[in-house]
Amino acid sequence: MSDIFLGMWVVAYRELLRFFQERSRMVSSFIMPLMLLITFGAGFTRMIGAISPGVDFIQFMYPGIIAMNVLMNSIMSGLSVVWDREFGFLKEILVAPLGRGGIVLGKAVGSAAVACAQGIILLALAPFLGVRLSPIMVIELIPMLVILSMSISGLGVLIASRMRSQQGFQIIVQMIIFPLIYLSGVFFPVNNVPVWLEIISKLNPLTYGVDAVRQLFLSENVVAAGGTASTIGVTVMGHTMSILEDMLVVLAIGIVLLLAAAWSFSKQE
Repeated sequence: MSDIFLGMWVVAYRELLRFFQERSRMVSSFIMPLMLLITFGAGFTRMIGAISPGVDFIQFMYPGIIAMNVLMNSIMSGLSVVWDREFGFLKEILVAPLGRGGIVLGKAVGSAAVACAQGIILLALAPFLGVRLSPIMVIELIPMLVILSMSISGLGVLIASRMRSQQGFQIIVQMIIFPLIYLSGVFFPVNNVPVWLEIISKLNPLTYGVDAVRQLFLSENVVAAGGTASTIGVTVMGHTMSILEDMLVVLAIGIVLLLAAAWSFSKQE
């Protein structure tokens, strides 16, 4: 058990060092979401109007952008696995007295810490978008980002465990990441789309992560405007998912992905 925790600590610490030493990565993690909010928000807010009482399009999209940023950075955590394999560092880790399950957890924990840092940076935009923000909401957001990030990190490491080149990994991830983003409700309410698209969106685990973050941020806006918080929640078989239920879905899927990643990683020579 101690070798698992040792492996987790070593790998997570290395992931954090890598992130904070790459200033361009820190800047780009803020610039890209900002560009999406400006371009999509300015382009569609007047055209679409209010999504629900007290929530316009740019406010609706903002929590989704936070979740999307977590997804992109979490799934790319697998890239470091491929990078380490190409440059021989992975072999050194595998022969070290570190539990391989701990190596997978270390990647996920490091990714979760980075995602939380990026999510907190994006909170600086909330007052400018008319989104209510309080210290309690920030405290509630952090564990949600951790669960979402670790779950998606499991997918990234699972893919990376079978890849031998960075180019191959990036191609596969791009084929996965864009459908996950566009079908998660970041840019549109998944309850108000054609049935076939609604079914696909509700099979997407990121949908529930986006919904949880959106309910956390926008419920007060909706209630203050005379609506009900349920109008922005994802409905499954007539039941509107709560924040807790959303996160339980993400957590369950994350456990499966992390276990699959650990199993696949244990087969590495």
